[in-house]
Amino acid sequence: MDNRPIAFFDSGLGGLTSVQELHRQLPGEKVIYYGDTARTPYGSKSPDTIRRFATQIVDYLVSKNPKMIIIACNTATSWALDSLRERYPDIPILGVIGPTVRKVVSDGCRKVGVIATKATIGSDIYGRSLKALDPSIEVYSLALPAVVPLVEEGFTDTKIMELTVRHYMDDFVKDNDFEDLILGCTHYPLIAGHIRSLYPGIRLYNSSAEVINEARELLEERDMLAENSELTDRYYASDLSDNFIAMTDLLFAGTDFKIKFVKLED
Repeated sequence: MDNRPIAFFDSGLGGLTSVQELHRQLPGEKVIYYGDTARTPYGSKSPDTIRRFATQIVDYLVSKNPKMIIIACNTATSWALDSLRERYPDIPILGVIGPTVRKVVSDGCRKVGVIATKATIGSDIYGRSLKALDPSIEVYSLALPAVVPLVEEGFTDTKIMELTVRHYMDDFVKDNDFEDLILGCTHYPLIAGHIRSLYPGIRLYNSSAEVINEARELLEERDMLAENSELTDRYYASDLSDNFIAMTDLLFAGTDFKIKFVKLED
């Protein structure tokens, strides 16, 4: 038993989709979440900047004594996971990419599309990781740079978002004969409804959910599941914009959700 919280971080609110999945699978676990909303999106930033931001956030989260840290951001996972594990070797640190890749390969997928930020696509982390496990897999990748800013601005369930998805993906789907699609950004489950509606024949893999499946297995294996914890979830963000508050109210409607402003400096 370990009643310490699980820490999450993301460039903004996308990582909250992983928190929702944790609460669904393991309702007894408590959460510390940091959304770097003042510096989102990460997908257009350099690898060095992404690593610097991620290190600042994890240093802060470690001060809260978590039992596990989940990088609920594909971009930060792409560029910072290894350095963060080296910095904190005694704390389990999970990224969203490895669990997703292992699930896709175990399901026997043959032709796989990947949509993600520019930084994640530029790293080719999904393509390299998939082919490392199965060299015969065909991988087709596409960056959707406008999606994260639109989600952060509250345009999720709108015609604008539908048109944006179509703008990026119509030719991508038509020109590449893939059957499965990885949502390679934790913001993208929030637009999954548009994708399913526009391209109903494609099966979606959700990196937000796959990392929680792996976290649950690790906690069970190490006997670290919480029992009767009296802690409360704690949420922090580097900017509390009206749009961010509106989106969190939507995601956590009916719960006692509160978020605190914490800005991290260099």
